[in-house]
Amino acid sequence: MTKTPFRDYERMVHFADTDAAGVVYFANLLRFCHEAYEDALAQLGVDLRQFFSNSGLIVPITEAQVRFLKPLYCGDRLRVTITPQELDTSRFQLTYTLYNTKGERVAVAYTQHICLQLPERQRVAIPKLLHTWLKSVPKETSDRED
Repeated sequence: MTKTPFRDYERMVHFADTDAAGVVYFANLLRFCHEAYEDALAQLGVDLRQFFSNSGLIVPITEAQVRFLKPLYCGDRLRVTITPQELDTSRFQLTYTLYNTKGERVAVAYTQHICLQLPERQRVAIPKLLHTWLKSVPKETSDRED
């Protein structure tokens, strides 16, 4: 049985996503990335309610960065791709590439995450489902420009 590849996350840019200049407010790009992350988790079969409920395992973001390349406007169709990468046994990074309606790259972002066990907040191994996802992408597939 072959596994269906992940679909990219897509959404329309709404007026509420923009600032007074009519372009997407900078902080909303990270919100779009987080929406794409949640969508990827759901595609993996993760129960989002349980995953984000602090029910023993937490996976906070420890670092985030965005490189803005072109503006996004209300009405644009946004597409986000994610490239996952394991950093060590308890940490991983997600690199997001965001595209506009024309298919042009508008931003590249990343978030770093750490797996912690409650209540001690001690580092723990990346859960098996996430680990399988992180290992499924070759390391040289990054679309990031520095």
